[in-house]
Amino acid sequence: MSPIWSAEIAELERRRAMADELGGPEKIHRQHAAGRSTVTERVADLLDEGSFEQIGGLAGFPGETGEHIVPTNFVFGVGTIAGRRVAVGADDFTVRGGAADASIMAKQVDSERLAAAYRLPLIRLIEGTGGGGSVRMLEQSGYTYVPANPGWDTVVDNLSLVPVVAACMGPVAGLGAARVVMSHFSVLIEGSTQLFVAGPPVVRHATGEDLDKEQLGGAEVHRRSGAVDQIVPDEASALDAIRGFLSYLPSSVHELPPVVEGREASGDVEHLADVVPRSRRQPYRLRPVLDAIFDAGSVFDYTCYSGSVYTGLARLDGHPVGVVATDPYKGATMTPNGADALTRLVDLCETFHLPIVSLTDQAGMMIGLQAEKTASIRRGARAVAAVYQARVPMAEIIVRRVFGVGGAGQINRHRYNRQWAWPSGDWGSLPVEGGIEAAYRADLEASDDPEAMLAEIRERLEAVRSPFRTAERYGVQDVIDPRRSRELLTSWVRDAYRVVPELLGPPSFGTRP
Repeated sequence: MSPIWSAEIAELERRRAMADELGGPEKIHRQHAAGRSTVTERVADLLDEGSFEQIGGLAGFPGETGEHIVPTNFVFGVGTIAGRRVAVGADDFTVRGGAADASIMAKQVDSERLAAAYRLPLIRLIEGTGGGGSVRMLEQSGYTYVPANPGWDTVVDNLSLVPVVAACMGPVAGLGAARVVMSHFSVLIEGSTQLFVAGPPVVRHATGEDLDKEQLGGAEVHRRSGAVDQIVPDEASALDAIRGFLSYLPSSVHELPPVVEGREASGDVEHLADVVPRSRRQPYRLRPVLDAIFDAGSVFDYTCYSGSVYTGLARLDGHPVGVVATDPYKGATMTPNGADALTRLVDLCETFHLPIVSLTDQAGMMIGLQAEKTASIRRGARAVAAVYQARVPMAEIIVRRVFGVGGAGQINRHRYNRQWAWPSGDWGSLPVEGGIEAAYRADLEASDDPEAMLAEIRERLEAVRSPFRTAERYGVQDVIDPRRSRELLTSWVRDAYRVVPELLGPPSFGTRP
């Protein structure tokens, strides 16, 4: 005997089968031919096997025949990553190129509301415009409209509530591009994805620039633009980056960062005593320093565009922390882009309660004509303001330089933070080398042997600039053997995590992208 509702159950299965067809075999073939996975393949690859619970899977539009239903081009729901619940919203490029007005917009809005309601990290897999659609659709609808970004109140609020991650999974423009940057972490795939405010045809009409998609918004454009945080080689790497980033963060601002079992550092701790050359002009490699201080395999590079300013996440004895440092092979000063990256890292740590470790080697803000053209001082001051607004515990190891406003503001030295300096520490309002000629100009001009006098002045100042002189006056808390750095930071991080619970809840100011 058949169930009473057997006909409806059969219809339900028929409709689910149609939804699984996405935009049809031809569109799926084109997606694969372009080297990109379908929306269902991506979601399956991202999440724990079999964990995805789709919401609104039956929503769609009548096809050419009344019996066929074309699914909406936005898939969303709940799943798990390493057992943790997450919300996922993903565009389907096989249905009208992912344009939001080709879907039922409520699904995209509800993906944001879902994350907010249940305090779940939100992952956006974005491909297409995400809004607006084509001019052809205006003719079909018979009217136009005054734009409003759908659900944007929740989009903005989510930045101060849950971790938000976005990945460009194909060409992304318009509202889709805005959804990418309205995140705490964003990824672009080299060669197969692009990000732009408007695509090549619109740009050609508006500005006369004749550019293809890659020239307009590909990896080489965004490697230093600051619009995306990481550039990766393929889709698998993009999904790995998403999983890695979320592993450091709590599910919402109302929870603590996840502490895991600690690992010993993989780097050579003994090497720390030799890593900084005696010649102040000679750079050193940052990566061996990170590997010798933080848990093995835990260092996660955050921003790709920051030049000499390194920003990352890592673990100390299993405890997540934010990391700011300087890569001397990329420069010594805080560039405007580096200042933006520092702001971004500090705001992330303040929002989600991660203590911050500064491996300080900062020669000050970038100077020169290009620095002035790119608002070096304003963007640098904004970074300093972010540091001073942050309430999370901070610790500083002065590796080498601390100069100028940039060096002074890398951590907030007006509150109590733990601080250690290596014997290679060198600090002041400005480097001695840059100030001797100005400070002693009259004496040098009056000298019979200015070169000899200059050498004598340098020798006297070399003794004055010794970090031990500063330590004698308690101008620095302690000078340490560099090989003790991990030991001391590991002890500090346990103290830091005792006070972090007092910071639970939203940040004192709304997080901005």
